[in-house]
Amino acid sequence: MDADWEEVARIPFPPPGVRALSTPVTCLAFDNAYELLWTGNEYGRVTSFYGAELQRYTSFKAHPSQNGRVYQILFNNKGVIALGARSVHMRDRCGLPLWTIRHDDMKELRCMSFTSKGTVEILVAGEQDTMLTIDTNKGEVTKQVRTDHKYKIMRRSSRNICAATPTGSVHIIDSVTFKVIKIWNAHTAAINDMDAQHDFIVTCGYSLRQQGNYMPDPFVNVYDLKNMVSMSPIPFPAGAAYVRMHPRMSTTSIVMSQIGQMHVVDLMNPNTSNVRQANSLSYFSMFEIAPAGEAIALADGDCFIHLWGSPTKIHFTEFPRPVETADTPAPVPSTNFDDYDTPLSAVGMPYYREVLLSAWPSNMICEVGAPPVKIDPQHLATLQERDWGYYGKNTRPMRRNQVESVRGSESPQSTLKPPKFLSEKARELAKSPAGTPAPEETFPEFPLVIHDSNLESHKIEVPEIYQNIEITYSKFGIDDFDFGYFNKSQYSGLQNHIVNAYANPLIQMMHYTPLVRNIALQHAATACVDDMCLLCELGFLFDMLDKAEGEACQASNFTKTLSYHSESGRLGLLEEEPHDSRTAMLQQLTRFLLHQMSQNYSAMAKNYQSLGADGPSPTAFEELFLTFTVNSIRCMSCKNENTKANATMVNDLIYPQNVGRPASLSGSSDRGANEKKKPGQRNVRVKSPTFSQVLKMSVEREATNKGWCNSCHRYRDLASRKTIHSVPRVLMLNAGSMTPERQQLWATPGWLPEEIGIIVDNGNFFCYEGDDLKLHLQRGMHNITVYSLTGLAVNIERGQQQQSHLVAMANVAHSAPTPPGKSQWYLFNDFHVKPVPTKEALAFNTTWKSPSVITYQVRSANNQLDSSWKQNLDAQLLYLDLQPNQGNKTYKTLVRETEPAGPDSIVAIDTEFVKISQPVVEVHSDGDSKIIRPTVHALARTSIIRGTGMDEGVPFIDDYITIKEKVVDYLTSYSGITAEDLDKSIAAQRGHNLVPLKMAYKKIWILLNLGCKFLGHGLKQDFRVINIHVPKSQVIDTSDLFFIKERLRKLSLQFLAYTVLKEDIQLDTHDSIEDARTALRLYRKYQEYDEAGILDIMLHEIYSKGLASNFKPPSNKNHVGLPIRTATPPSSYDVRRGGTAPSTPSKKPGSSAIALTPASTPLRESSTR
Repeated sequence: MDADWEEVARIPFPPPGVRALSTPVTCLAFDNAYELLWTGNEYGRVTSFYGAELQRYTSFKAHPSQNGRVYQILFNNKGVIALGARSVHMRDRCGLPLWTIRHDDMKELRCMSFTSKGTVEILVAGEQDTMLTIDTNKGEVTKQVRTDHKYKIMRRSSRNICAATPTGSVHIIDSVTFKVIKIWNAHTAAINDMDAQHDFIVTCGYSLRQQGNYMPDPFVNVYDLKNMVSMSPIPFPAGAAYVRMHPRMSTTSIVMSQIGQMHVVDLMNPNTSNVRQANSLSYFSMFEIAPAGEAIALADGDCFIHLWGSPTKIHFTEFPRPVETADTPAPVPSTNFDDYDTPLSAVGMPYYREVLLSAWPSNMICEVGAPPVKIDPQHLATLQERDWGYYGKNTRPMRRNQVESVRGSESPQSTLKPPKFLSEKARELAKSPAGTPAPEETFPEFPLVIHDSNLESHKIEVPEIYQNIEITYSKFGIDDFDFGYFNKSQYSGLQNHIVNAYANPLIQMMHYTPLVRNIALQHAATACVDDMCLLCELGFLFDMLDKAEGEACQASNFTKTLSYHSESGRLGLLEEEPHDSRTAMLQQLTRFLLHQMSQNYSAMAKNYQSLGADGPSPTAFEELFLTFTVNSIRCMSCKNENTKANATMVNDLIYPQNVGRPASLSGSSDRGANEKKKPGQRNVRVKSPTFSQVLKMSVEREATNKGWCNSCHRYRDLASRKTIHSVPRVLMLNAGSMTPERQQLWATPGWLPEEIGIIVDNGNFFCYEGDDLKLHLQRGMHNITVYSLTGLAVNIERGQQQQSHLVAMANVAHSAPTPPGKSQWYLFNDFHVKPVPTKEALAFNTTWKSPSVITYQVRSANNQLDSSWKQNLDAQLLYLDLQPNQGNKTYKTLVRETEPAGPDSIVAIDTEFVKISQPVVEVHSDGDSKIIRPTVHALARTSIIRGTGMDEGVPFIDDYITIKEKVVDYLTSYSGITAEDLDKSIAAQRGHNLVPLKMAYKKIWILLNLGCKFLGHGLKQDFRVINIHVPKSQVIDTSDLFFIKERLRKLSLQFLAYTVLKEDIQLDTHDSIEDARTALRLYRKYQEYDEAGILDIMLHEIYSKGLASNFKPPSNKNHVGLPIRTATPPSSYDVRRGGTAPSTPSKKPGSSAIALTPASTPLRESSTR
């Protein structure tokens, strides 16, 4: 606060109505991007003021008047978020509404804060027992968190959320898990104000004095968040009422009393302060400091707003964006309608973005006027003429009286229109006024509302939500595709650009079946290192889908492992092999996958038993999926009977021979017996079989066939039947191939039940559904097991000219941590994820929608998610050295006793890739090109170094990965990888630790689930090729730390190393250890700048140097005295240990180890490395 600070403006707070009296200000907030001061009143109205003159800018009603005051205001790039007692409202800064959320658990909200996800998520709380997280992009509640505490103030620090309770305590809440990790009792009665900035919290409040009076405490409490300790309080004899941390000076605080006395105090030296006095005829009710630190706003009891600052330097933000003002309307030219020459087009037509009442529903609109199909002249020549016309043999591939769809034959089925690339949106955002979103982006993203009317599955043509979606590619590759456009939910989809992506629906079904998810994750957490283990890959994938929270993932490692199995090609499970239908492939994959996973699980369990260690039961997986039966075959002549034990993991559904006609069908309920034909009654039609009856037939499989009888020594009629001994907890059903009769059966409304009940009694199998199931549950006479439908894979036919594709329907309610109380069905069309009504999920179409695989799970296992695998995670792979006797190795393995990996560990990571597939490009006649399939990279090297401890900077993982695919380009000049590095015979001589992809991946996965934080530069590309999702709370990316958003450019690692560290890196080629160590040193520099309070100054200086040098370090060729890197730079390990640190072997210029490949292309053209 400079010496020339004074009051520069004082305005009355606008009343809530034209004739209403003025009301006090209930909240103040400075905008972090614009020169705006925002206020709220007692009637839910939000008003903003522009500039130092406090000119009124916008005003809108955020909450109903009966809901009371506006408690708090937050900002993000899209707009303003206002908090009321029972709702949360968001508008853009011009006043246009974006969304409003009212929830049953919003009763007495008081405060909110951004979470670890930045400005895309807020946590709201209050004097109630529930906290809620809200996605600000989607405008919907994503999570409900139960709490035993009530909160009135929330502030976001650099690491956590600080919250004040009405009883005078300060709680430190983890911004990821929302659990309380520290509690301080700050004041004996109540906290009046609190602020958090950097690593400090300051509070002021009241104490209960004699006769029950509340008096302001004459001090300000200070707490150190970094060390989690309390500091010396700041004395304030006048009675501290309000306190704020200075936004630009990390240790400076401003304390104010209700009578206007202000002290500017340094927390490190609280005995010295700068004192100012603000004058008012009443008391001051609140104050706020601008983000730039150059202005202070005060509100008093007389309903006035005061603005303090230096008259010559006052501003609210450092880099304010220009506010958008109303356009001056152009004068409307007069039109003479009396003149007959005036065209009607001179009258402007309105443009509407919402659906008008005059718009007819789609089911009431039919297309007319299409030309008839031309008849083949050769066919006309064969027709015979009669007086009523011509007739002849039907040579068309359709039935009589069927008409071919002209539109369907002339134009192929359209797919969903792809959205704009992310780079295009960024350019439009930069070009639009004041950086506001483009016009098509400014409209609110309202939460999806599910309607049961007009089901999509009943339409004749394939609706958009079921159509296949093709990924389009720009020059920046797949990272530029906007997957978020197709998924507004918290459930992640799977990308479909990889080979064998037809397995995506099966993966989603299993993911939302808790028993399958639990056993896969438990197995992945064991010491299994089998590189062909599909159960491990499924566990890794399930964990990634959970952590992604709505972001698109890809199953590349899973499908790659699937293709490595020799049986997969023989069984027709690979897309490159010829196949009949996707449905048959998925059903065959279900059988193969369960068989392989059973072997993987039992092999690992037997290993534990052989070692005498506690481990899972070898039969646990089989008990989960196997149906145990005894198959009996009986000769109808001699009555000889043979039995054989049998077990199956997948049951194929068997349908009656003649659906809808008299047939022998053993019912599954008391009313399932066949009706006898009455005398004189003809053409008796029995009711269509129910699903439970079909399932009973499929499990018992009663049949009579001709066969050889060993007793009669001739062919006889043999009756076969299965006796059921036990049924699994997860019931996997293959729907089989679809005939028109079967499709008609599935298309019956409500034919597939959400719940079934199964009784196994003396070898007999009984199945019930609907009212029969309710009746047996009420009776309670039999031990009936109830199963819930968790998901199903659906085949979508798109016509004869096009390939069908598969989608998944999953009831996510059964896999939620807490039961929501009703079904929540979602459609997973690869990465297109959308909620659908229950009737839509279970409805089928006779022409284009049919089932493929169905999954039922015992109802008692619903919502039983087992997270114990995280505590039982076998981490011995991190501490295992596969080359104990190697002398020239480049790493030093972690020691479990002295270097346990955990949430406090920071590890620096960098990876190198090779190219295993060239991009497929389609070149048009006009010269334009389109990328059909992008470049495919494979992980070739991972280097991870210690980020903390005595050996900081020393690698503990440096794995080279064996690649089974053919490498088309080693990208040596950009990756440092040569063919010799990945050759088994040569790699060992060079000291390389050559391991399978599974082992390298599992090390990273273990570090992730131990809570380690990954540090690096431009990690998005690394994580995508590794095929792992790391939550933002566990990522420290130096490309984001050294970044000014307004500059729209991220800086390369090489440039930052030269500018910040004064070092030259990547002189000859890339080295992952060198890059990871450089990123770690940059992070330490960032911490130094931040602690010194000069971070913003240094960032602008770095960008200024970049503009002068085109963001590139000076050329290092032909410069005398410039060091040439021949090995990874040594770390501090040399000095501490007195020896040589593990380093990458030298690659001398001219050697074959670094020979450049002329055909190499940059691996990261769009990367920041």
